[in-house]
Amino acid sequence: MPAENLIPGMVLAADVRDRNGRLLLKEGVELTDKHLHILRTWGTVEADILNADDHQENTANADAIAPELWASIEGKITPLFHHADLHHSAIKELLRIRIDREARHGDR
Repeated sequence: MPAENLIPGMVLAADVRDRNGRLLLKEGVELTDKHLHILRTWGTVEADILNADDHQENTANADAIAPELWASIEGKITPLFHHADLHHSAIKELLRIRIDREARHGDR
């Protein structure tokens, strides 16, 4: 599950490690706000969550972003990617994540 969708109370289905393989959180840990801060600090982009499909479906239904808001933010964010190949799947996903984050959280 993408790290930006993690919320307190979710339970890890697998260990979470940093880029160097260092253990950050063990399988079975119930996430708290402190854990989420640790994951953000270490740049974790995703984690395996027990019953993740249920969580993602509920999150998608509850937090749908209005198409008008998405288009507005997309128009603001896309120019930041002007040197990138917007047809590349990884770049498309980065752009989608950035727009989604802006729509849900605004500038932090």
